[in-house]
Amino acid sequence: MARHFKEQDIDEFRECFSLYARHGTIRTLDQLTVIMRSLGLSPTIAELKTYFKDKGGKLSFPDFLEVMHKHSQVEHIPEEILAAFQGHDPRRTGAIPARELRHILLHWGERLSHKEVEQIFREANISPNGMVRYQDFCRIVCAPVPDYY
Repeated sequence: MARHFKEQDIDEFRECFSLYARHGTIRTLDQLTVIMRSLGLSPTIAELKTYFKDKGGKLSFPDFLEVMHKHSQVEHIPEEILAAFQGHDPRRTGAIPARELRHILLHWGERLSHKEVEQIFREANISPNGMVRYQDFCRIVCAPVPDYY
């Protein structure tokens, strides 16, 4: 499975794996959940149970890489985010009012704080009373976080 990832990614996976799988294996569903979500993936509980069951309830690092590869093939977060935005854009203009985006971020799903929303708006250069081109917004929020070390 190493051939599917860059060396830098494998190093990050190994570091996270070793933090939570202290005995060299993942032995609980909670460990698998925390590791995958720490690495920026959003597997459902059903997906996690399947991955865990498929590996006999115990995952070594190579097994974990296989799970990561398998999950990366099914998770398409940018497309899912765009589809959600399109539900708020019945005329298909490609934009929604910033106040509507603010409301969504503050009140739906995993709710953000006012401070977090302000930070997102600032980083994405969104005017509080303007329109948000959600294709551009999605590209910004889905971009990998740069490493500064």
